[in-house]
Amino acid sequence: MNRYQSIPKQQRYSAQQFDREFPNDDACLEYIKESRWPGGRALCVNCGVVRKHYRVSGRTAYACHACGNHIFPLSGTIFHKSTTSLRTWFLVIRLMASTRVGVSAKQIQRETGVTYKTAWRMMKQIRKLMGEKIYLSGPVEMDEAEFGGSDSNKHHHLRGKTKASAFGIVERHGKVVARVVPDTTKESILPVVAEVLPLSATIYSDQSPTLASVRWMGKSHRHVTVNHSETYVDGYAHTNTIDGFWSLVKRGIKGVYYQVGLEYLQSYLNEYAFRYNRRKAMRPMFAFLAERTVTQVCPSAREQKLLGSSQPF
Repeated sequence: MNRYQSIPKQQRYSAQQFDREFPNDDACLEYIKESRWPGGRALCVNCGVVRKHYRVSGRTAYACHACGNHIFPLSGTIFHKSTTSLRTWFLVIRLMASTRVGVSAKQIQRETGVTYKTAWRMMKQIRKLMGEKIYLSGPVEMDEAEFGGSDSNKHHHLRGKTKASAFGIVERHGKVVARVVPDTTKESILPVVAEVLPLSATIYSDQSPTLASVRWMGKSHRHVTVNHSETYVDGYAHTNTIDGFWSLVKRGIKGVYYQVGLEYLQSYLNEYAFRYNRRKAMRPMFAFLAERTVTQVCPSAREQKLLGSSQPF
């Protein structure tokens, strides 16, 4: 690798590559169709068998070659009933996947020419694709974080409100799980630990009384702490990895988004965790996110019926 190029070739995805692969809305629709129904072969509900479907001119639909029944690749996805250009959607996906600290809705508005409300909604929908269920293995580090400024910096109607609490667990040189929790008590934190960690794992943390309770979970966890009032590294015991992740999130929110409401904080944590967990993957991050565009975030009644059946659709 060129010593002046810090990004491996496999991870690069330039604007020129994007323009070649997705030059127009038809190319984007074809990508979604091929991801859901390779070769255009899908279950025709009228015929009751899997048949080849062909593009309907002027519509985002494909028709069965035998009976003409239509299927809609965008149905149930984040593009469902959206009047925004598909290529604009894919451009926003590329921008959100190519940044490290985030991109604001105002920047999306300037880049794409859509209204601010449209940009904000598009980003909100794309963040739905970034949520994932992850299981970790040891050794891990864990720590809490709080979001929200001091009362002296808040508008008068926001003063007195408690800060939002979050809890993070990260593998060393691996993946991270970040969750919004009601508070930093053991009743809120221990269920997250039990959900994402195996029965036996080495855990590193500071000397928080709450985190000390992981010793008594009935598991075989090995818990090692570091006293931050004396040192930040004690042999293998440190929390620098999870502290680095929280620093990335807080600097991103402060510098790009300025503030995030409690109801949306989890989706923003999902966004940062999604990129963090793929920082070493030898594929463009856009490819990971584009693959998820076929995820059924709001399936129709027909698709819910088909999803519940054993037949492919």
